Amino acid sequence: MHAQKKQPLPAVTLAAIGVVYGDIGTSPLYTLRECLTGQAGITMTQGSIFGFLSLIFWLLMLVVSFKYIGYVMRADNGGEGGILTLMSLAVRDINPRWYATVVFLGLVGGSFFYGDGVITPAISVLSAIEGLEIIEPSLDKFIIPISIAVLTLLFVIQKKGTGSVGKLFAPVMVLWFVSLGVMGIGGILHNPGVLQALNPYWALHFFIEFKGISFFALGMVVLAVTGAEALYADMGHFGKKPIRIAWFLLVAPSLVLNYFGQGALLMSNPDAIKNPFFLLAPDWALVPLLIIATMATVIASQAVISGVFSLTRQAMRLGYLPPMRIVYTSDVESGQIYIPVVNWLLYVAVLIVIISFKHSSDLASAYGIVVTGTMLLTSILLCIVAIKNWGWKKRWGLLLLALLMMIDIPLFAANLTKLFSGGWLPVALGLSILLIMITWHTERSRLLRRLREDPDALSALITSLEKSPPRRVPGTAVFMARAPDAVPLVLLHNLKHNKVLHERIILLTISSADVPYVHNLKRVTIEHLSPSFWRVVASYGWRETPNLEDVFYRCGQDGLRCTMSDTSFFMSRDTLVLDKRPWYLQIRGKLFQVLQRNALRAPDQFQLPPNRVIELGAMVKF
Repeated sequence: MHAQKKQPLPAVTLAAIGVVYGDIGTSPLYTLRECLTGQAGITMTQGSIFGFLSLIFWLLMLVVSFKYIGYVMRADNGGEGGILTLMSLAVRDINPRWYATVVFLGLVGGSFFYGDGVITPAISVLSAIEGLEIIEPSLDKFIIPISIAVLTLLFVIQKKGTGSVGKLFAPVMVLWFVSLGVMGIGGILHNPGVLQALNPYWALHFFIEFKGISFFALGMVVLAVTGAEALYADMGHFGKKPIRIAWFLLVAPSLVLNYFGQGALLMSNPDAIKNPFFLLAPDWALVPLLIIATMATVIASQAVISGVFSLTRQAMRLGYLPPMRIVYTSDVESGQIYIPVVNWLLYVAVLIVIISFKHSSDLASAYGIVVTGTMLLTSILLCIVAIKNWGWKKRWGLLLLALLMMIDIPLFAANLTKLFSGGWLPVALGLSILLIMITWHTERSRLLRRLREDPDALSALITSLEKSPPRRVPGTAVFMARAPDAVPLVLLHNLKHNKVLHERIILLTISSADVPYVHNLKRVTIEHLSPSFWRVVASYGWRETPNLEDVFYRCGQDGLRCTMSDTSFFMSRDTLVLDKRPWYLQIRGKLFQVLQRNALRAPDQFQLPPNRVIELGAMVKF
């Protein structure tokens, strides 16, 4: 269990505010401004202001409160959330004909999250630093350098872990949301009539008044709900109840009040559209607000970066990404991790985005496709889970799907219009990650099938070795096997080159389960194959790290006593050779070769003592 879950509910709720709501909580910095300036043909009138406010309010209620808080968060896998978790739940007991399709939908949603992970830090930090223009217009030339400096510092401190920095997250975000609410109330008191926009009539009136243009304007309204996916993805850290309490008691009221406060300001001062968020504050509060806004956007960026790390680890453990080095930055919280390769690739991508787009308004035109795409896929997978896992009648599941599609399809379609104005960037990034995921999984599966083409080969080999063994040497040899019934190539190479066999042979397979944690009682299974051969299979969930010391300890409890000092670990250093195949499969195979060469090697992956590891090269055709 997580350390947070043992804490009192108020403490966990505060922590959830600090981590979960950073992205959606910083949306008021730019959303209403982009709604009213991002679409040609929409003028600043009561109808347009009230229309956008009504759309923002009802989108928050329907997407966050109804869909994510009400339904999506019910779909947990051992308390964990996220779209890959939803995919894992959806494929359980599913018709094999639909398995590949459902997995593909989940992988597309997961890869889109990487696109979001590049855009969110850039647009959040830029929009906060742009407050400098309100304080002093001549400072605008410092916006990009300061934004880059802030984000550089954020990515540099990732290796230190978010534990110590995380203690600041909750109070800063609580102060941020309180500030949003107070600023909003101040604006509304000057023009209380703006509260009429709570009536959904104004949303409908907006579509009637602006006709075709209103559809494209939906692409900007969706900025208000970016970050909704974080509620589900971070569920495993805090649990459902604290996230729900935080939303209804603080986050949702603060957001609504601030949006309506900005609307009230624009009703009386249309010129404030250049930055309605900062102009809503009194002059004396601008500098403190700029500081708090910058801290809040850094926290929002941190939440997304942590989410990318968690998603990467889950994809690695489920076999969709190659092994990479993971650094655990907390002794008590397994969710606090740092993946150096991902961190620096993400940093470079964010820098390129900031330098290329230069302004948060330009970034807003690139934002939304991957977010709404993930929302759409989440709805489809959720309804499969409702029917297959929750026992809903098919008609009720399809009814829920129809209701969700009425929201998700228009939002996604409206954002598709941004494809050529910058939206291609996160989509291209997401599709690149999708290609890597599919390539790694399919080619790895192909390789494993090749290694176990003859299921009887292992038992025949063991029988032959027991009948006429080569020279025996004392000690225990552990041969790592990719699959329990496969013949480890490194065993064959050891026999061929060294012509010896240890007194005791353990064929060890580390398998990944599609659950976050595997119960200790189910951790290790041992099978005595012959007088000197044992098969050991150790299972780990995707939030766990394989620990061979622990595997040896559990083997000892079951009568198979091993010590590191008396054990040699034999690893295969495979050189993959492509068979003849069509040109497009050749490209995929070459990409797999590159990924495999750069993947974390098994001795490092399982943290084995270097002086106990023997690596033998093997050539494998696949």
